[in-house]
Amino acid sequence: MHSDRLLLGPGPSNPYPEAVEALSRPVLGHLDPEFLALVAETAQRLRTVFGTRNRLTLPVSGTGSAGMEACLASLLEPGELAIIGVNGYFGERLCEVARRVGAEVQAVHAPWGRTLDPGMLLDAQRAAPQARLVAVVHAETSTGVRNEIDPLKALQDTDTLLVLDTVTSLGGIPVEVDAWGVDACYSATQKCLGAPSGIAPVTLSERAVQHIQQRQVPVCSFYQDLSLLDAYYQGDPPRYHHTASSTLISSVHAGLGRLLEEGLPAVWERHARAGKRLHEALPEYGFELFAEPGHRLPQLTTARLPDGVVDAAARKRLREDFGIEVGAGLGPLAGAGWRIGLMGHNAHNRPVTTLLAAMNCLC
Repeated sequence: MHSDRLLLGPGPSNPYPEAVEALSRPVLGHLDPEFLALVAETAQRLRTVFGTRNRLTLPVSGTGSAGMEACLASLLEPGELAIIGVNGYFGERLCEVARRVGAEVQAVHAPWGRTLDPGMLLDAQRAAPQARLVAVVHAETSTGVRNEIDPLKALQDTDTLLVLDTVTSLGGIPVEVDAWGVDACYSATQKCLGAPSGIAPVTLSERAVQHIQQRQVPVCSFYQDLSLLDAYYQGDPPRYHHTASSTLISSVHAGLGRLLEEGLPAVWERHARAGKRLHEALPEYGFELFAEPGHRLPQLTTARLPDGVVDAAARKRLREDFGIEVGAGLGPLAGAGWRIGLMGHNAHNRPVTTLLAAMNCLC
């Protein structure tokens, strides 16, 4: 017997029905012209969602972490400086990946649950203008905080690239890659894009592409080398790199189609309404919202547990008695709080109503 969960954690979320249906389509070869045409159309849909006209926009094989590694491995050379904003777990992961590709890392910190100060990131770059890149998480999945990105477009007047993690934001709140001056942006498909996990959308500006072309040493990862992936997906003729999954890309293509048919503004508003309702209801059950007011994500809510509620036992009961999955806390919320996702197909009233009804039995 197969379990059917209502996935209200930090990801994956339940996919759109169209994305699920697409998983049953016939498998295509990884160099089949029909498959490459599907990739090209998926890339065009991704450009719309990213808010970009970047030519190099790809559905990279792997989860959001693969997108992170592909961007950092392709853009950083050993010994180069990466300035990274850290106000949660995934900012820390950016630091770890940058170190592993041989970069020097300067972290700019803010407390968990608080937003990063863009001015501090710009000050750090002005003090170290040789920095290859500044990297920031737009929607910090560990804390439910939205970081301000627009002020960082000032980096376009420098030689420092701007790298943006939109794993939890893309499709849930506005993302404007070109307007914000973002040089490299990556995401994941299992959250607000409403598809299964396994594909990492990535887009690079022309100056990021030029930097990769001018590298002094090869990219440290063959599999995550974005120049090789570009030659595979968009080359003429395409150059074999790996056996990409037509099944997953078909599903992502369908999920993006559903999202764009509804319209980005309508989708963002739907996420905002669902998140607002949850934010207003949780304190009535004894939860304390964790993220800084004014910077709370509608699609990912973090909250401290009410007194007397035991984290693991309560999540187990939600899963086994009600078929609902929510996420455990990380960092200061570990064992003391939850991460509740209302993303993609789950950003509706019905999942909120179902969760709150179950909580009546817990709190």
